[in-house]
Amino acid sequence: MIVKPKIRGFICTTAHPEGCKALVKSEIDYVKSQSHAEGFKKVLVIGASMGYGLASRITAAYSFGAATLGVIFDKPANGSRTASAGWYNTAAFEEFAKADGLYAKSVNGDAYSQGIKDKVIDIIKNDLGKVDLVVYSLAAPRRTMADGTVYSSVLKTVGEPYTNKTIDLKNNTVSDITVEPATEDEIQATVKVMGGEDWAEWIKALKAADAIEDNAVTVAYSYIGPEITHPMYADGSIGKAKDHLFETAKAITNADDGIKAYISVNKALVTQSSAAIPIVPLYISILYKVMKEQGVHEGCIGQMCRLFNTKLTRNYAETDEPCRIRMDDREMADNVQTAVNTLWSDISTENLPTHADLEGYNDDFYKLFGFNVPSIDYEKDVDL
Repeated sequence: MIVKPKIRGFICTTAHPEGCKALVKSEIDYVKSQSHAEGFKKVLVIGASMGYGLASRITAAYSFGAATLGVIFDKPANGSRTASAGWYNTAAFEEFAKADGLYAKSVNGDAYSQGIKDKVIDIIKNDLGKVDLVVYSLAAPRRTMADGTVYSSVLKTVGEPYTNKTIDLKNNTVSDITVEPATEDEIQATVKVMGGEDWAEWIKALKAADAIEDNAVTVAYSYIGPEITHPMYADGSIGKAKDHLFETAKAITNADDGIKAYISVNKALVTQSSAAIPIVPLYISILYKVMKEQGVHEGCIGQMCRLFNTKLTRNYAETDEPCRIRMDDREMADNVQTAVNTLWSDISTENLPTHADLEGYNDDFYKLFGFNVPSIDYEKDVDL
């Protein structure tokens, strides 16, 4: 079947198996080319099929030779419908890892559920004994509780409406958008989905089963960003969830059982999650232009390779607070933000091509789903 991208809203409903495989291979090759610290050896990645989670898994495997167990929630191909990009990414990673003599298994299902936790713990106990690193990288829109209650997250402000510039990526126009505030119920639901409650439950379950090392490390991912995005992110409904994640990290560490928990504050990148947030895609496209011009741009794999080889190793963590690692240091540098703010204040539909890296943004978006890979012939039939 010939596979082309089909865009609906801020997601692509198709994925290209060969494109995904080529991108996974390129990330593996990147990690192999870097210098490596002494690192973790038995790694659980919760949310392992795309973005920072996938990059964390690749880094652990190819920086440290780690055995990796990934939790994903992805769909296989069905008739003429392609599998999800995460499915193809995971299949490719396992193929490459096993060919290179590395342990790699994945569990496909709802990471919030007790059943998946139990299944993962059984594999750890049988295959690995105990893990020494747990990466928590879930970015889910909803969470179903044991009693059937479903909580859905929202991307809204808190307190007051917020108006600022945004971009319509369908026709490349800049306009103003007003985002209404979340209700208290919506805020609490967002915290339930994207806060630290499930992360803490994973650590509790692993400890109860004696499936995690006494001096293990666990890390979850967050974002802060500049003032431009604060009403939509750091101070918005998702920010309240990330505040809860931060408090959870401190609680895990303060449990006094030797396990250390950290929040890695990462750089803004094109992901399925960030593409859905009003205002943020326009900011990212300007940020890309500035950081590329200054030679400091990093993608997911560059961020995670730098994180686990320089800022969060087996016996060392570089933090600005008890549990916060600033991987956004290059994004938030004064010279970068000054340049971004100058372009932001002047940007319009007319000067969009010179003020923002739309080509880079769109290229990264399509590559999330295995498209825009130069080595792939997209007119060729592929096996879904």
